[in-house]
Amino acid sequence: MLLAESFKELACQQAIEKITIKEITDKAGVIRPTFYNHFQDKYELLEWIIRTQILEPTKPLIHAGMTDEALLLIFTTVKSDSEFYQKAVRLEGQNSFEEITRKCIADMLLEVIHGKEHTKGKGHPWLTPEHISQYYAWSMCFVVVSWIKGGMTVEPREITDIYNYIITR
Repeated sequence: MLLAESFKELACQQAIEKITIKEITDKAGVIRPTFYNHFQDKYELLEWIIRTQILEPTKPLIHAGMTDEALLLIFTTVKSDSEFYQKAVRLEGQNSFEEITRKCIADMLLEVIHGKEHTKGKGHPWLTPEHISQYYAWSMCFVVVSWIKGGMTVEPREITDIYNYIITR
């Protein structure tokens, strides 16, 4: 999508907080109403980028039980666009990158959990799909954000292995 690519290019040049909708639409060669037909603001556009470019491609892998491959795809995708994500991770406050990412991950995991019949009605009443998805979203988001802030010096395969080690111990 042109708006997403324009936003990502602008984010590599200046702080996301300072990017205006006009700048995004001008760079994309569209009029402002086009932006508002799709998004409320630039933070919703960032959420769309995270959902469609990072998380959506992992869904078939997760549904097939290929979680390692899904994690590797997440880290590889982020690293391939490292300049943008290193700028995006600097977003703090109400619309922080971390908050948006955590919500996106939790939503996707909740969808996956609801799609698995065998998880319903087992275990402790506190172990709801919502709590489970939140737990994994917080842990995954912590690793992703820390990795980005650390300059992504650890390769995607290695950070995938590290995450798996942490989550299983």
